[in-house]
Amino acid sequence: MKTILYISSSARQFTPEQVDHQSISRALGEAFIQEFKVHYSQTEVIYRDLSVTPPSFISTDFLAASFGDDSKGEQQAVLAESDALIQEVIDADVIVLSSPMYNYGMPAVLKAWFDQVIRINKTFTFDLARGDKPLSPILSGKQLVLLASWGEFDFKKGDSQYFMNHLTSHIEQLAPYLGAERFFEVASEYQEFNDKRHLESKAQAFVEAKVLARELALT
Repeated sequence: MKTILYISSSARQFTPEQVDHQSISRALGEAFIQEFKVHYSQTEVIYRDLSVTPPSFISTDFLAASFGDDSKGEQQAVLAESDALIQEVIDADVIVLSSPMYNYGMPAVLKAWFDQVIRINKTFTFDLARGDKPLSPILSGKQLVLLASWGEFDFKKGDSQYFMNHLTSHIEQLAPYLGAERFFEVASEYQEFNDKRHLESKAQAFVEAKVLARELALT
């Protein structure tokens, strides 16, 4: 049995029957999951649609509870949502994030999810005895896949505009705190141009997503 935690975050939805105004990142996510299941039938998918059920933003009470005694009843209540989201991460072998790029970064709902799940003494420890690098991840052994879409181009790692890509770079930096030991990205570009380049990039992204799903299912 392999468990995939599939997180989608686009404000747009995806239904195969509709043609216009579809979420490309969600479509990539669906293609990845379906291909993974073809090659690994005993796959459980935990699906969380952040645009339908957005995570709470962290608050003063959340911070106080996180750094306090979370065994107390009132603090347990404050952290209940975070605990549930963290358990989904713990249970996952593969974490799949489908996300568009908004204003060169991640959607607010996805950032809120990260803020809920990256929590001291749950997904990382903090120890000043480690010197200038006091943080250390607790979880391990997972793989993180980002399936992305953006309107411009040359934002992939190694490309000329990657320095503007605060979606991929931010998620890759956070990946170890989800227990991810390997990070993968597939992206469709040129969406705002809606020309031949976009169609070719989107088609290539679907090919890459399916190839990656097959590889991860068989390893």
